[in-house]
Amino acid sequence: MLRRALLAASASNRLRQLITTAPQARAIVEDYVAGETADDAVRVTRTLRADGLRVTLDYLGEDTTDPAQAAAVTDEYIQLLGKLGADGLTEDGAAEVSVKPTAAGLFLGARTASQNIRRICAAAREAGTSVTLDAEEFAAVEPTLQMAARLRAEYHDLGCVIQACLRRSEADCRALAAYGVRVRLCKGAYREPASVAFTARRDVDLSYARCLRILMNGPGYPMLATHDPRLIEIAGSLALLTGRAPDSFEYQMLYGIRPAEQRRLADTGARVRVYLPYGGDWYAYLVRRLAERPRNLGFFLRSLGSKS
Repeated sequence: MLRRALLAASASNRLRQLITTAPQARAIVEDYVAGETADDAVRVTRTLRADGLRVTLDYLGEDTTDPAQAAAVTDEYIQLLGKLGADGLTEDGAAEVSVKPTAAGLFLGARTASQNIRRICAAAREAGTSVTLDAEEFAAVEPTLQMAARLRAEYHDLGCVIQACLRRSEADCRALAAYGVRVRLCKGAYREPASVAFTARRDVDLSYARCLRILMNGPGYPMLATHDPRLIEIAGSLALLTGRAPDSFEYQMLYGIRPAEQRRLADTGARVRVYLPYGGDWYAYLVRRLAERPRNLGFFLRSLGSKS
């Protein structure tokens, strides 16, 4: 019930206005978002790398319906990648970028999005790193996977995200694992109907575990995006059972959520990557993250109280 309410809130313009203009809310955004500029993102990336953590950066925004805005998003990523490379942060893919296809113009047409994402991939290659196409609403899933398959012929390290909450995801994992693709597996943070998605938390967790086993038994590079201690433990056990080397998969966690666990895992020799968003359009991102793991709402509310 709480998760559904939060997902509904993420699309509410009235609540967006209320929260984004509240001084207390804006004061804690920096705990979960790097800042508004590429320089902010590079600064926080530098700090995370010093702690032994890898990073994937997301320039916040989605559902672009203006070609000029889609081009501006593309230019922002290219600028960011140039800064990361110049700062030596992209070596061995230590810092990469996550791109929402709709921000790059997916709903303007596959050709527009493909051209923009190809430019980002070229900039990433020049910087010595990679790109992951991020998860979005159900309507974007199939066109995103199709576009990724086409672009992967030129950019073989192009990753994609699978949301365990979707009923199709187990089949998608089987198809992607067979080709050795970089796949980020997350639970999912969009409000979808029961016809296409599991709505009970237990069913989502079971789907995640099934998808996890498929990816860990395949030849690809699994990127396991979860804060759930049970799923992290299962992943570690599967790595032992399948004989996976520590550099053949990674854990991913959100910036500002369970940082001590991030460092603990990294200290064991595991690869840990922090999902680091930046930009001014932070409202929907933050509320969906709370919905993905409602207990994070407690962290958020305590932060509001401590800074009010």
